Amino acid sequence: MKLQFKLALYNTLTKVAIITMLGILILVSINRISVNHIQQRLLQKKARLVTNLSSIEINDLLTQKIYTDYNLLREEYIILKEIKKSEKPIKQKFSRELRSIEGNQDEFQILMSDFTYGGKNYRLELGETMSTLAQLERTISMFTFGILVAAVILTLITDLAFTQFLLAPFYQIIDQKLNKVNDPINFNYQPVKTTTEDFRILDRSISVLMNKIATLFLTEKEFIANVSHELLTPISVLNTRLENLLNDEQLTQEGENKLFASLKTLNRLKAIINSLLLISKVENNQYSKPDLISVKHTVEEVYEELEHRLLMMKLKINIDLPEDHSLRGNKSLFHTLLMNLINNAIKYNIPSGNVNIYSEETAGAYMLVIADTGIGMDAELVQDAFIRFEKLQSEKEDSHGLGLAIVRSIAAFHDLQIDIKSKKGQGTQVYISFPA
Repeated sequence: MKLQFKLALYNTLTKVAIITMLGILILVSINRISVNHIQQRLLQKKARLVTNLSSIEINDLLTQKIYTDYNLLREEYIILKEIKKSEKPIKQKFSRELRSIEGNQDEFQILMSDFTYGGKNYRLELGETMSTLAQLERTISMFTFGILVAAVILTLITDLAFTQFLLAPFYQIIDQKLNKVNDPINFNYQPVKTTTEDFRILDRSISVLMNKIATLFLTEKEFIANVSHELLTPISVLNTRLENLLNDEQLTQEGENKLFASLKTLNRLKAIINSLLLISKVENNQYSKPDLISVKHTVEEVYEELEHRLLMMKLKINIDLPEDHSLRGNKSLFHTLLMNLINNAIKYNIPSGNVNIYSEETAGAYMLVIADTGIGMDAELVQDAFIRFEKLQSEKEDSHGLGLAIVRSIAAFHDLQIDIKSKKGQGTQVYISFPA
């Protein structure tokens, strides 16, 4: 999960918890506030009633039965009765009790209070229904729930927008200074604009790291150039001297065989060094991409160069490229890539076998397929095929284990994808996917 969504989720859950706690607190407080409000209203009604009470009203209330309704909804009642002087007076008392009005039972908040009027003691009971309070609590509960849902949605949207704005410099640093960097020498050291100090530290750290990598990269280039000169030059000298020794008329047959073996080993060493130098130069971007390459034309050129090998092994090659594809790159390197792949299709084929070269269109992208009917490979060999010095078939003396390593480096240089599918005894298919 992205940091942006983690931050938004954390903020949302935190605010949901806070709002939920506040909602519960509001509900509890509303109940107490409402009860207190009802009690204050009952006290005010009692004060007005006692203050404005007359003998006629007292007689009217006393002659009525227990309950007297103040409204049609039966939300209030008044009870007034005369008490004896021997009874213990009640100064003021609140209670919640059930009362029944015309057969309908309901819960009321009740105020009971005694007072003296005209030398007589009276007990006044005022009641107000609690049903209004329950309705109020339900309304507030629904309102609180609605606020909670709206707050969650609004919080999530605002947090996502804010974190996206906050993390924009971070993703810009990752994209510009890591993902899009192919050549550390041409690295862009211009800092990304941001007000967040942490991102500035990250930006500076990446720039320092890239500076170190660029220094090492230049050192490696210099080392490669030195190796190219220091190794290949003495090999060429040795090669010339051994060839001159072969021209000696006094050389015995045994000596001639030893010189041939030495020349063979020397040429093998030279081929390995050249292959390693090629891989290193490609991976260090020491080649440019000045050419517009035709895939079909390059395949035909490689076929012409390897035609004699096809005839020697009695192999049949089928080239089916109805449509050409062009790419910008290095023509010499791309030629080497196809040369190695088609050469492998010939080298590891069976006598009188086939080599099929054709194209496919997958998801709008061009794909070149080189398939053979050869000996194939096990799954383990397929996984290790691109590892340097990992030979596809150890019994092949002319294999250095560098052909597919060169292919992988050249493919990466041209942004190509290489995939190998093979089964033991059923041949091998190499898929080259070109960028759309």
